[in-house]
Parts: sequence; C-alpha cells; structure tokens
Amino acid sequence: MAKVKTVFICQSCGESHPRWQGQCSSCGEWNTLVEQIVEEKAKKNLNSPRDKTVNPQNIISFSQVEAASGPKRRLSSLIGELDRVLGSSVIRETDVKGGVETQISRGMVPGAVMLIGGEPGIGKSTLLTQMVVGILSQQTTEEGPKEIEYSNKPILYVCGEESPAQIAMRIKRILENEQEITSSNKGQPSGQKPAKNLSHPKITEHQLNEKLLFVTSTDVDEVTSIIKERLPQLVIIDSIQTMQTDDLMGAEGSVGQLRESTQRLTDTVKCLGIPTFLVGHVTKEGTIAGPKVLEHIVDAVLELSGERNDQLRLLRAIKNRFGATDEVGVFRLVEYGLEEVANPSEMLLEHTEETVSGSATVCVMEGTRPLLVEVQALVVSSQLAMPRRVGRGIELSRIQVLAAVLQKHAHLGLGTADIFVSAAGGFSIREPSVDLGLAMAIVSSLHNKPLPPKTIFIGEIGLLGEIRSVTYLDRRIKEAKRLGFDRIISRQTHQKIQDVIKDLKILKSN
Repeated sequence: MAKVKTVFICQSCGESHPRWQGQCSSCGEWNTLVEQIVEEKAKKNLNSPRDKTVNPQNIISFSQVEAASGPKRRLSSLIGELDRVLGSSVIRETDVKGGVETQISRGMVPGAVMLIGGEPGIGKSTLLTQMVVGILSQQTTEEGPKEIEYSNKPILYVCGEESPAQIAMRIKRILENEQEITSSNKGQPSGQKPAKNLSHPKITEHQLNEKLLFVTSTDVDEVTSIIKERLPQLVIIDSIQTMQTDDLMGAEGSVGQLRESTQRLTDTVKCLGIPTFLVGHVTKEGTIAGPKVLEHIVDAVLELSGERNDQLRLLRAIKNRFGATDEVGVFRLVEYGLEEVANPSEMLLEHTEETVSGSATVCVMEGTRPLLVEVQALVVSSQLAMPRRVGRGIELSRIQVLAAVLQKHAHLGLGTADIFVSAAGGFSIREPSVDLGLAMAIVSSLHNKPLPPKTIFIGEIGLLGEIRSVTYLDRRIKEAKRLGFDRIISRQTHQKIQDVIKDLKILKSN
C-alpha cells in the first residue's frame, strides 16, 4: 500500500513546506507549521473546461430531509443539570386519532459530538462515568422515563489516559454509594426527604460486563473500526489528546494529530448517528488545548469549572449547535463523585438568618435560572500609599469603579482604605446587576453596621451614581420572594445610590 503523503502547512500564511521547521520561510512566524495529509489527485489539462457532471443525489429538498430523518428524540443523560446544558427540542408526533402530540426531548442529539474540557481533577471523567452507569441502569429496569427510547446496544468507553481497572474502581464506588443511600433512606422518618444520588445506579456488575465495553487502543483508525463493528449507543473518548494516527508523523497530542483524529471520529459517528463525548485537556491559561478549528469541528463545547478547594462545580456550554449557550449546570462535589444541586441559591447564601456587617445578597442570571448569591466586603484602614483593591470572584475594575462612585457621590472616605470583596461559594460574578449589592456591602463594612435582614439588592450603578435597570427583573424578584426576601431594592424603589444609603440609615457605630 502506498504511503500517505503529508506536508506542513503554515497556519499564519498558508504556505506549504515538505518538512517541519521552526520558522516559516514565507511569513517569518515561529511554530506555526502543522502536519496535514495531502490527497493525490490526477493531473488535469488546464485548457479543458472545469464543468463537472452534477450528481442529482447531491441535491435534496427540505421535505426529503424531513421524510428521511423524521422526529429525532434525544438520548437523555439522566442527569438533569447536564441535560439542561445540552439543550432540548420539541417533538411533534401524530397519534392514531390524527391529533398532534407535543413532547419535550432533552439530552444528546443522535450523532452529535460534544467536547468537554476542564482543569485536571475537576470531575470530567467522573461526570461521564456517572452518566454511563445511570443510562445502563435505566436500561435494565422499567423505571426510566417512558418518552426516552433506550437501546440495547453497548456503550463504548475508550480508555486513553486511565486503565479499565481505574474506571472500574470509580464505578464500584458509585455502586457502593447507592447501597448506602438506599439503606439510609429506609431508616428515615416518613416525612423527611430521602437523599438523592446523581445517577441512581441499580445495575449489577454482571450486567455491566455485557453493556459496557472498554477500548484500550489509542489508534483512531482502530477505534473507528470498532465503532463501525459494534455500533454502540454512546461513545466516550477519554481523552482526545491521547488519540493518534499512523498517517501522521507527529506525536499524540500535537496539533495535526488532534485535528485529524477529531475529524475522523466525527465523520464516523455522524454517519452512524452515535452521540459521542470527547474529553479535552486545557492549557495553563484555562482554555481547551488544541487548535481553534477543533471547536469548529465538534457540535458542542462544554466547560466544567470550579475552585479545586471548593465543592461547587459549574458546567457551561461555550458552543452548542443544538441548544442555548446561556444555560449552566450546577453540581456539588461529594465523596462518591458529583451531585446535582437543584436549588443553588440555598448553597450560595450563608448569612440569611443572621445580620453581619459587610454582607449583602444579590441576584444573578445564569442562563434562564436566577441565582441568589451572597457577596461580602471588608473595608479597613490602609497602611500603604496606594490602597489595595482585591476581588475574589469579582472583577478588579468593577471594585475600583464602585469605590470611585461611592467616594464621589456618597462622600465616603474610601481613598485611604483597603477594600476586599468576594462572592460566597467560589462563585464568579461578571454581571452588572450586582453593582448595587457590592456597593452596599462596602458601605456596610465601612460603617460597621449590618444591612437589614431579608433584603436583596438588584441594580447596576452608573458613573453618575444612578441606579440602572437590569434584565429579567421580574424573574429575579420572583425568585427572591420564593426564598423569603420581602424587601427588594432596585431601580423601581430608588434612583440613586445615595438615596439607598440614606433610606437604610447606615450610620457608623460607636
């Protein structure tokens, strides 16, 4: 068999080179040459016409697409927070009586390729393992949702980084946790809410032997051959940086190997309609490793983030061809893995029952979900010529602007004070609607007087000290009232920041 020909293409100017070199001789850029496969084509006469015979099968109408595909149901991951991020679609079917029945289908689209990235040890493999165990457990029982059509085909787990023995240990930990939860729920009082597991596994190890297949090869061509032979219902590649093909000379994880492996896997699973998860590494800057074209190849790019020393984990969609990119899934790190957080506001509020100076409650929107978050501020006299402004989960520029506005329009002596601001629970806030709450937390700490209990602050503060309106105000107010907050301060109640300070009577304690 003839050897595949490869060339090195400069990603800056597009010039091709027969071999790799550090600097492109055409544009002068460094480390921009990427190995690519070149397909040999027959030489053509340049004087001959370029018109080609059109294949009628390459032109199809919209009705033909609908007739061939039909209503596609998504495969639910059985993890509500993950399904929220993956998206949903409306399925309309005609029943036997001629009526139209509408259903909401959530989860993975058949044939979709989803790339999930995050810091090492953040929980990417754990989340996917719990999803696998949950799906297989529902296929062995009759307790799954009736609208979800499960397949009897196996799930293919490609072990590139971990050995099958390590993944089996994680699965046993999940199964043992289910037994502990089941036994603890039996001894609870009838009125107490039982503990909830993320994947509710009820499958035995013998059933896992038949339904879960591990692949230890990192050769992408061998993996695609196994996929075509076994036709699994779901494929997990952990991780895509370990895959490589012999057609390229670069090492695994290189730009050329990464792009070619992803393209070959995507072409295979899309033809077969198999949803696939690709686990990706991240760079030291926190972005997903690999060329930007990698994100263009896949259908969805998911990011699992959170502080390593904190329990909170957030799953966001950076790109999603089959859903919205403004949804967020909230998880909590527990002993056996990850657990869904159905009400994140309760987890992010610390001092709702007691009044503490420097603490304020704000409401942020994560997608379509309003979340109540506690923000804290500490204002102390500075011993430095230039006072410090420190933020944890809050942008430094936002703290500097709010301090300047309070000093200018509220006449507060913040020019000689250090200001430290943080968001509870390791939550990162970038929404301008928290400006009012941050400003009142700073004022409360400066005067050492707590804010009134059960009060929430919603509003953006302009450079002139005015309080601006924010989006989804009605939805934020509804969520605040649901959690027991009876006083909402916003643009509807006050016009300027100094009016809020005067109305709340925040005076310095003796």
